[in-house]
Amino acid sequence: MNYSNFEGLPKALYPDDGSPDWNNKGDNAWQLTAPILVCLQSVPGLVILYGGMVKKKWAVNSAFMALYAFAAVLVCWVLWAHHMSFGAKLISIVGWPKVALAEEFILAQYTLGYVPMADYVYYQFAFAAITVILLAGSLLGRMNFNAWMLFVPLWLTLCYTIGAFTIWGNGFLEPYIIDHAGGFVIHLSSGVAGFSAAYWVGPRHSHDRQHFPPNNIIQMLGGAGFLWLGWTGFNGGSPFSVNEIASLAILNTHLCTATSLLVWVSMDMIVYKKSSVIGAIQGMITGLVCITPGAGIVFPWAALLMGI
Repeated sequence: MNYSNFEGLPKALYPDDGSPDWNNKGDNAWQLTAPILVCLQSVPGLVILYGGMVKKKWAVNSAFMALYAFAAVLVCWVLWAHHMSFGAKLISIVGWPKVALAEEFILAQYTLGYVPMADYVYYQFAFAAITVILLAGSLLGRMNFNAWMLFVPLWLTLCYTIGAFTIWGNGFLEPYIIDHAGGFVIHLSSGVAGFSAAYWVGPRHSHDRQHFPPNNIIQMLGGAGFLWLGWTGFNGGSPFSVNEIASLAILNTHLCTATSLLVWVSMDMIVYKKSSVIGAIQGMITGLVCITPGAGIVFPWAALLMGI
């Protein structure tokens, strides 16, 4: 390339900046943005939502459970869990544990896209983190924080990695299941695990079950807003390319969610004769979860029906 037209410019501004030929800067820019949006769902999104939705005496502990899980999952993810989820096969349901920090690994090309592997490692960490934090919603006011500190790395290692490898990481179910962005790997696993954990940990004290008001509804709405808008990266980043599938996934995500929220509020009005902020948030989350496995696969009219 002739650089005569760029004389006097800093070298960093030359068209040839030394990045490899396979690195698509548009895709790379989006794949650096998408996981940040997903992370904002967890921190501060679910930190704020959990802190506001429980009784005041549990607010700090509930919010801290989410913050701790976010940090713990990242360290576990890069030290062993990423390769257990997406690395070389150990058996048909899990890969070999291995550190995912080697320079030749994280700076190499992602095999199914035109971005570095570092993008993929971080994006999948964001998914793993929010799965554990969603699970925490079933244990607010039930679990001791010290027990939670042990539970997070154990569940990530023994449960999440198996689901991710089985469906996304060349496991035995991958040929049979289409999961655009985690309807099975994330939401089904966190839901089943949360239900099971709540059963084994046991119910809250009877006087807490009788009256369980949220301590800050405005804070809940703020956390829910982070969760909704952050889902743009959740479903829009899964194609690992700035293409029409990403655009379709984003449109479908917000259409299904808005429809689900409106239907839930309408049902509250019909059944209880008044609207409910908590009901609206439940409807919002229901729509987000519903559209996720098919966000980049269905047409918008189907996303509308799914919201209903």
